[in-house]
Amino acid sequence: MSVHMKLSAITLDCADPLALAAFYQAATGLEPHPRSNAEFASLGGGDGLSIGFQRVDDYRAPSWPGQDIPQQLHCCFRVADLEEAEARLLALGAGRPEQQPNESRWRVLTDPAGHPFCIVGG
Repeated sequence: MSVHMKLSAITLDCADPLALAAFYQAATGLEPHPRSNAEFASLGGGDGLSIGFQRVDDYRAPSWPGQDIPQQLHCCFRVADLEEAEARLLALGAGRPEQQPNESRWRVLTDPAGHPFCIVGG
């Protein structure tokens, strides 16, 4: 018998969980969990999937595309308009690395804590 699992959460390490949660809340429209705090913050929606942010002492941001500090994980978000979404996310505090593997189809950005994430048009 196989075990079926349903993804319920993705959690990112960071130095400031509340600040990173605020970025992703503005970017995604997900709602903060009422018990979010300086050690762990969480956002969720009606589908049961949540994004968590946990405080880590001496957090060091990934060095994408370099591997001095590997990314270990990244999230991808589908957007209706790639240009519009990129502009909005940059205004919210995202970064845009110089290296873009296929910017006609997707963009690699970094959140304010340095985690790479992709936005995909379509």
